[in-house]
Amino acid sequence: MFQTILIFLTFLGAAIYLGRMVFRSFQSKNECSSGCAKCGAADLEKVKKSLG
Repeated sequence: MFQTILIFLTFLGAAIYLGRMVFRSFQSKNECSSGCAKCGAADLEKVKKSLG
């Protein structure tokens, strides 16, 4: 019984780990999602210069 529970917990941990990796791969890496306008993503002057 103990071995079965241990195997189940091992597979559950592996499934959670893989699920977390997949979830993080779909998350945006470049955008600032806080909306605080403190990071470089909110630099409008830089964007205007790059657009022309």
